Amino acid sequence: MTRSEQKRRGRRARVVGGATVLVVVLGTGVVVALAQASEAHTPPAPPPAVATATVTKTDLSAQEDVDGTLGYGGESDVTGRKPGTITSLPAVGNVITQGQSVYGVDAAPVPLFYGRLPFYRDLAVGATDGPDVQQLEENLKALGYNDFGTPDKKFTAATASALKRFQQARGLPQTGAFSPGDVVLAAGPVRVSTLTGQLGGPAAGPVLKVTGTGRVVTVQLDVAKQGLAKVGDQVKVDVNGASGAGKVVDVGRAATPGKDANGQPNGKTTVPVTISLDDPRAAGDLDTAPVTVHFVKEVHKDVLVAPVGALLALAEGGYAVEVEQNGQRRLVPVKTGLFANGQVEIAGPGLAAGMTVVTTS
Repeated sequence: MTRSEQKRRGRRARVVGGATVLVVVLGTGVVVALAQASEAHTPPAPPPAVATATVTKTDLSAQEDVDGTLGYGGESDVTGRKPGTITSLPAVGNVITQGQSVYGVDAAPVPLFYGRLPFYRDLAVGATDGPDVQQLEENLKALGYNDFGTPDKKFTAATASALKRFQQARGLPQTGAFSPGDVVLAAGPVRVSTLTGQLGGPAAGPVLKVTGTGRVVTVQLDVAKQGLAKVGDQVKVDVNGASGAGKVVDVGRAATPGKDANGQPNGKTTVPVTISLDDPRAAGDLDTAPVTVHFVKEVHKDVLVAPVGALLALAEGGYAVEVEQNGQRRLVPVKTGLFANGQVEIAGPGLAAGMTVVTTS
């Protein structure tokens, strides 16, 4: 190779080399420019996923929780008014209905009659008219002895005839006359809760105690909170791990000193409140059990409601909620109202039912 040829080849290599560098530089510039253009056109990343809830419009109610007891209600004493000796007693837990024997005196039954007017005198033909006569006839008729026709206030020979047939059927002396101690009177069926007399003991005195036949809930309510319970009010009852609805059926009028779990005075004064269960099956098979009764304390109707976890405390004071719409979020200051059951009443500019708010998970 001649010297001139070597010079030419060297100059080509330098030119190629220079062109290669230029390409590399230009290539790098293009990459940078493309990267900058890509960043300029990339949409912002969406906000991270969070827990949300829907604002609803509803009635919000606050509750007062009070401990109570499931049972058969208060006991009533059955006191014998007939002389003699107790010869039979029922078993605790027995349910006794109209006409059935409650206990026995001198081997004769003392049956259950229904009514609210205490029998207060002996009755026989010639007795003056009175509502106690009508109550006696109503019982006889219900048991199938209605010689007298429609029950009224007159004790006639027909009344005596019906009474004799009843006495014969029960193995009683057929006198056609009636004495208050011949029966036990109650408003309806009873359940035997306690035996206070004993076989061989005197019949004229305490014999047993009875309750109603249906299980009820009893609460000793602080008199300061007596306004929570009104007859007819609906309540929620938690018993044996289940919840059910109930209704207040009685609010006592006699206040008594409250007691703690050990039976010691707790410095409070209470009144008894009785609650019936809408569905007795909610209590299962238990005769007695501790329960919790939820009384309605306050109700705000037709208000916007969100979970308490949606509230954000503002640095300048007050609260806001974070509304999520169309993938965007914005803070809306709110005024809070009633807090209840993990929910809060809210009001704010533009807030409406159906909106989505960010909340704690």
